[in-house]
Amino acid sequence: MANPLIIVHLFLDFFDFLRKQIFIITFLLTLSTLPNVKAQNSFELYGRHKGYTDVKFQLINNLIVIPIEVNNKPLNFIFDTGVNKTIVFNSLNSENVFLSKEKTYQLRGLGGGDPVDAVISENNTLRINKLIGKKQKVYIILKDKFDLSSKMGVTIHGVIGYDILKDLILKIDYRKKKIRFYDSKGFKFEKCKKCEEFPLEIHRNKPFIDVEVTVAEGQKKIPVKMLIDSGGSDAIWLFEYSKEGIETPEKYFNDFLGVGLSGTIYGKRSRISDLSIGTFKIPEPSVSFLDTISTKTARSFKERNGSIGNNILKRFTVWFDYPNRKITLKKSAPFTGGFNYNMSGIEVVYNGKILTPVQQSVISDGYGRNANGGSGKSINLVTNYVYRFKPSYRVNEVIEGSPAGLAGVKKGDIILNINGKPTHQLSLDKIISIFQDKNNKLIRMTLQRDEKRLKIEFRLKKIV
Repeated sequence: MANPLIIVHLFLDFFDFLRKQIFIITFLLTLSTLPNVKAQNSFELYGRHKGYTDVKFQLINNLIVIPIEVNNKPLNFIFDTGVNKTIVFNSLNSENVFLSKEKTYQLRGLGGGDPVDAVISENNTLRINKLIGKKQKVYIILKDKFDLSSKMGVTIHGVIGYDILKDLILKIDYRKKKIRFYDSKGFKFEKCKKCEEFPLEIHRNKPFIDVEVTVAEGQKKIPVKMLIDSGGSDAIWLFEYSKEGIETPEKYFNDFLGVGLSGTIYGKRSRISDLSIGTFKIPEPSVSFLDTISTKTARSFKERNGSIGNNILKRFTVWFDYPNRKITLKKSAPFTGGFNYNMSGIEVVYNGKILTPVQQSVISDGYGRNANGGSGKSINLVTNYVYRFKPSYRVNEVIEGSPAGLAGVKKGDIILNINGKPTHQLSLDKIISIFQDKNNKLIRMTLQRDEKRLKIEFRLKKIV
C-alpha cells in the first residue's frame, strides 16, 4: 500500500545507491572496500549553443529518466541527486559498451546479505545532447539482482547524479519534462519574484537542505536536515525516534518499503501535518518511516533526518547550483495537488512480453443471394484472431491483511484484466494510478495462477 517509488542510492563514503520502488524498492548498499578515486573530467558544452542545452525526460513513477549516450550507445538513466557516482547495471551486457575494467570491489547490502561485485570502467565518453563528459568513470554492478526495469516498466540501464551536477547549473521543469543544463561560467540568474533561494550543504557529494516539519496538527515545527533526493518518488522519508523528537503519527500502516540484498525491508507509512521550505508550506504530505536497521544505515551522516523526494520536488521548478552551493525553487502548477498512495496492498511489476490473442475484424465483399432470394453484392464481417507479443504484469509482493491480500491475491499471480480492461493495453504507470484512485473504489481483476484463471474483487481502503 505504498506510493510507487523507486529510489536509487549507495550510502557511506563511496556512493548512495539504490533504494527505489514501485511500492518502494529500497536497495541500501555500502562498499566494503573503498577505492582510491582520482579526479575525472567535467561535463562541458560542445558545438553551437547559447550557454545551455535542453534535454527532454520521461517522468515515470515520479522518477526522471534521461537519455544518455555512453560510448555512442543510447541508454536510459535515472537522474538521481542522491547518487555521487555513475552506476550501470550489467544486465545491459556491458561487454559491448565498456572497454576497460579495473579492480573489482564488493558492495554489501542490508541485513547481512551476500556481497555484490562491482568494477570500475575508466575513460568513458558520456553525451547528453550537446553536453559531453570525457574520461568518465562508470561503476558496473556485475550481477544485477535489483531488476529496476521491471519496477519501472521501461528498460533502465543505470543511474547518474553528482557527475553532471558538480560543475553545471540545472533547471528542472517538471511540467514541461525538460532539464536545461547551463554552463556555470557567465551564468546569470534571471530575476524571479516568486522564487526562493536556499543554501545547499554538500556532504559526500550529496545535497542537503534545512527545512521544518510539523508531525501532527497543533504541535511545534521541528527543524530537520533533509537529503534532496530526485531519485526518490515518494514525498518524504523521516527517521523516527531521533533526538529531534520525530515519531510516527498515531495513524499509520505497516508496508514493505523495498527490497534489499537480504530480502524485503518493511516500515511504516503515514502523513504529517505539513512541510515548510522557507515560505512554501505543503500540507499533509505522505511520509515513510524506515525500520530501525535501515535508519541506522541511512543516517551515516548523523545530522540527516530524512529525504525530500520527487513527489515534493515536482511541485516546483527547481534550479540546482552546486558550484555556488544553492538551490532555487518556484511554485509550479501541481503545487496544491494531493498525495496519493497505493491502497490495494500489492506491488505490480512488468513481467516481460507474452503472446496475446488480438481480435481483428475484416470486411470483405462479394456476390451472393440476399434475404429475399435475389442476387446482389454482399458485405461480410469476418472476425479472427492473431497472436502478438504484448506486455504482461505480475504481482511481486502482497501485504498481509491488505484489501488485495484478503481477497486472495498471491505473489506471482499474472494480472490479465483490471476493471474490464486487458492489462496488455495499459502501462505500468496506469495500473499503479488505478490503485491510487479513491477510497472504496471497486477493483475487479482476472488473474492467471498456474493453469487457472481466477476472478477476484476488492475495494481500495484509505488508511491515512
